[in-house]
Amino acid sequence: MQDCYYNEGDIKRKIRNLKKMEMRLRFHQIESGGVYKGWETCKSIPKKLVWDEFFCLQDNCKNVRYNMKDLMSLDRNELKKIIGQFYYAVFYRKFQETGMMDSSLYNPDILMKMGLPIDSDAVAIKKRFRELAKEYHPDAGGSSEQFVELLEQINSLHLRD
Repeated sequence: MQDCYYNEGDIKRKIRNLKKMEMRLRFHQIESGGVYKGWETCKSIPKKLVWDEFFCLQDNCKNVRYNMKDLMSLDRNELKKIIGQFYYAVFYRKFQETGMMDSSLYNPDILMKMGLPIDSDAVAIKKRFRELAKEYHPDAGGSSEQFVELLEQINSLHLRD
């Protein structure tokens, strides 16, 4: 049996608060009367929020990880896991933009494409890479395009031996 579900209003409020948190954290925005000030004046701010890649508060959004319909079907633990993934992605982006990358942080987008949790370590990544390499290798009946993409992804993670 699943844990209690949130109602639509609760989920929308929580998800909107995540957007506000990202703006404060990444762009040092100051909220004044419900409106964030300073966005337009800062030239170094990227226009794309991590929030925009993760969430849409409508049911039929296509280019996001979770639309409202998806969010409504989650229990509390699943929603907590997604929020954790979101926080990781926000901090990863913040560290990337400020040049403060830690070698223990891996690109969450690549990890998710490989079917790994965002907090995976190098050992788990290498193990999953070997599994996918066997599946995607052209000699084993896989697609050469998928295999090349996998190689590019693993190289971009800069794993230490």
